[in-house]
Order: sequence, then C-alpha cells, then structure tokens
Amino acid sequence: MSDNSIGLRSERGQVLAAVMLCTALVAIEATILATAVPSIVRDIGGFTEFPWLFSTYLLAQAVSVPIYGKLMDLFGRKPVILWGVGLFLLGSILCGVAWSIWPLIAFRVLQGLGAGAIMPTTITIVGDLYSVRERAKVQGYVASVWGIASVVGPTLGGVFSEYVSWRWIFFVNIPLCLLAAAMIVRRFHERVERGHPVIDYRGAALLSAGLALVVLGALEGGQSWAWDSPVSIAILAGGVTALTVFVLVERKAPEPVLPLWIFQRRLLVTSGLISVGVGGILYGLTSYVPTYAQEVLGAGPLVAGFTLATLTLGWPIAASQSGKVYIRLGFRGCALVGTALILAGCALLLRLGQDSTVWEVGAYGLVIGLGMGLTASPTLIAAQSSVGWAERGVVTANNIFLRSLGSAVGVAVFGAIANAAIGGGPVDPARLTVAVQRIFVGLALVAVVLVVLASLMPKSADRALLS
Repeated sequence: MSDNSIGLRSERGQVLAAVMLCTALVAIEATILATAVPSIVRDIGGFTEFPWLFSTYLLAQAVSVPIYGKLMDLFGRKPVILWGVGLFLLGSILCGVAWSIWPLIAFRVLQGLGAGAIMPTTITIVGDLYSVRERAKVQGYVASVWGIASVVGPTLGGVFSEYVSWRWIFFVNIPLCLLAAAMIVRRFHERVERGHPVIDYRGAALLSAGLALVVLGALEGGQSWAWDSPVSIAILAGGVTALTVFVLVERKAPEPVLPLWIFQRRLLVTSGLISVGVGGILYGLTSYVPTYAQEVLGAGPLVAGFTLATLTLGWPIAASQSGKVYIRLGFRGCALVGTALILAGCALLLRLGQDSTVWEVGAYGLVIGLGMGLTASPTLIAAQSSVGWAERGVVTANNIFLRSLGSAVGVAVFGAIANAAIGGGPVDPARLTVAVQRIFVGLALVAVVLVVLASLMPKSADRALLS
C-alpha cells in the first residue's frame, strides 16, 4: 500500500481532512480556554466559579460518549458527527455572547455534549476507512492535529484575550464548524442497514444519570464540598445506585446502550483500564506541574507552560510513529514499551525538589508524553480491530469514556493528596513541594499498574495485523 493511497491527496483523503478538522475543534478547545480565564473573570466576574467552566465541559463530554457510541452503531457515523458539530457550534455561539459566568458555564455543557459526539466518531470513522496496517500511517495525520493544537490553542487564547476579546475564543469555532460540517456532508458517504433499531431509553437515562453523578462527585469532591459532607455522600450514593439499576436493566435490554460483553473480553478490559490510568496520569500532571513550576521553581506562566508543552508535544510525536512499532512488535509489545517509558518518566519525577530546574521538569514530561503516544493510540486500535463495524462505535466510545473517567478520578484523588499535604495553612513552597512529591509517588504507582496491564494484553490482539 503506497502513501499516495492513504494521504490527503488520495481518494479517501478529503474524508481524512474532514476528520482532522473535526478533531481540531476538540483539540484546540482543550487548551485555548485556560489562558483566557483572567480576561473572562475581569469582564463578567465569577472568580470562584470559573473551575466549573472546565468540569461541566468534561462532565458533559464524558457522560455522553458511551451513548453516542451506541447511536453510531445504530444509525451510522455521519448523523452522529453532524449532530456533534452542530451542538458544538451552537454552544460556541452562546458561550461567545454569555453575559455572566453562570450562563457561560451552562453553555459549556452544550459544547461538551458536542465534543462527546465528535471525539469517538472521528476515531471510529478512521477505523472504518482504513485497515490496521493503513492506520499505522494515518495515525500520524491525526496525531499531528493534537500536536499543532497544543501550540496553537494557548497562543490563540492569549492573542484573543490580550488584543481582541476573549469571546473570539468561541467565535473562531463558527467558520471551523461550518467548514467541517460541509466537508462531512459532501465527502463522507456510508452504507448503513438501519432496519428497525430499538433505542434503549431506560438504559441511556440511567447511564447518563449515574455517570453524571459519579463524575460530578469525583470532580468536585474536596473542592466544592467536603468528601464526607451530606452533599458528597448523596451524590456518589445516587450515582452508584443508578449504575447498579442500569446493569440490571441492560441484562434484559434487546439493544443495550452499553453492552455488558465489553467488560467480559480480556483485550477490551485491559485496554479500557489502561485508558483509565492514562487519563489519571494526564490530569495529575496538568493539574499540578505548572503550579509547581511557578510557585516552587519561580518560573513565569509562559515558562511554566513549557513544562506541559513537552508532554503534549511528545504524545503526538510518538503516536505518529506508533504504527511502525506495533507492526514490528505487536500491540502488546508496543504497549509494553510505552508503559515502560511512562513509568521511567514518572520515576524521574521523584527526583524533583525545590532546587530542580524547569528544564528537568520539561525533559521528564517529554519522556512521559512519548510513552503516552506509544500506549494510548495502539491499545485503542487493538480494541477497535477486535470487533466488527456494528460494535466498533461502542468499543471506541467506551475506551474514550474510561479515559475521561480516569481523568476525573485522578483530579479527585490527587487533589485530596495535595490538600492533605498543604492543610489549611498558606501555600508556601515547602508545603507545595511535599504535596507535589506525594502526587508524583501516586503517578509512579499508577504507571506500575499500567505496565502490568500491558503485559496482560492477550497475544490474540495481534491477529488483526496479519490481515
């Protein structure tokens, strides 16, 4: 298979370009808003409420992903991704005209629901269009979007906030969404045998409610309310109850929104748990490394951002080359190399203290990022390749959801560790160093679990490489 039959100039190239543009919407959104928070707060207020701008978006995205995965398998990829782009467009317009912090938070939910449809659908479309060996090369195109977004997002956020208006952070999505939708409508064609699909409304409602409560409890526990407060207990208990009833309902549903067989296949379980760990490590780093760089090492905001830039750049660089690795070593071998790099990077973080340099932090972040690129994408491709078209949407969405769940749990757990170390006193460099070092220990332990999970991936995962 030549590069000419796979690249952007090939017969499938225009669909790939549309997928890359849709991916860019979510990728840029993941980084563009953080640099604009001070400008937003100065304009419409809400300093104490601004963390909800991120948690509500993450919550809406995480909760909706499994449902969109099932809808993809029932109705096809095209209507789901167009719905997602439409919701993202509507949410962006409303965010841009928000008059106070709470409407802005509410409109971020719409954006999150749109992103929840876009993320799994783009990955599933790539899985439909290209064979496993072809995806080894296509992965480089998709990974490049995240690499570019990691640089473009913060830059655009800073430029719009300083020289134009923070509202353009959202308005810039309008032409991008319209172009992406037009390309999907004109260039992406699929043949779907719809028949008479049965929609599992009860399962969808229970899953949405249960996941929303559990993820909300994990995100805001120890932040908006104490872990042992009546509010926290009620939210988490309600979420667990809803999910328990959901499992009972799904056993009898003719077309379950989240089939329980996903949690009975070894490859899907190990790849899913790896996604949980990847999400936990990612948010553990992004939540505390920049703060450590500024408050302990004395770096400015721009230099502190460099410590994360190495992580977000290392990830797509390695992901773009991961195809060559898993074709040579297999999915399990590639995941073992990736998780070993993650473990090495997390172990190096244990060397950091008050006398470390920003360059050291950036170098260790780069190692972890390279490991992430050799772990996250190949394990997801292995899971996708183990099922057919009618199951691929659910499997992809479940993997992405588990990464979001890991992120939410990681924020909660590492936040609790930090708060226990800092206590109620002032956040001085010494206490913050202790807190961050304990978080690094936690990250290293998660990395050890990732290596174990990679070793447990079945060798049967490599059968798809033979086709």
